[in-house]
Amino acid sequence: MLSWIKKKTGGFVDQIKLDSIALWFATRHPETPMLVMLILWLVVAYALSPIDLIPDFIPVVGLLDDLLILALAVTFAVKMLPLNVVDRCRALARQFIEKKQKEPTVILGIFLIVFLWFCIGFGFYFFFVRA
Repeated sequence: MLSWIKKKTGGFVDQIKLDSIALWFATRHPETPMLVMLILWLVVAYALSPIDLIPDFIPVVGLLDDLLILALAVTFAVKMLPLNVVDRCRALARQFIEKKQKEPTVILGIFLIVFLWFCIGFGFYFFFVRA
């Protein structure tokens, strides 16, 4: 039973990794619509950021953002793209993984996460401490 769950979730995690790199290529694809491009940059910045919104060392909640938020965001972004763009970018992502053997890092993602934490801290101060 446990090996079956591990097999199923392992395939899902591998697909999310592949799709997050494919979205990185989709941000550069000329057939990607501009509105979708904005959403893609947010998802890719978060997915390929070296830091998370919720750090992974927090027992259960730390991995929840990777499993739920990221999986939903990547899946939603892939559904918004035209099928020919998705197919081409997945092929490019497979080639990238085979050649590089590591994921790209998006520096914009670091700034996005730091900005979100700053906004959360400011909101906490403004609504609870200052009130």
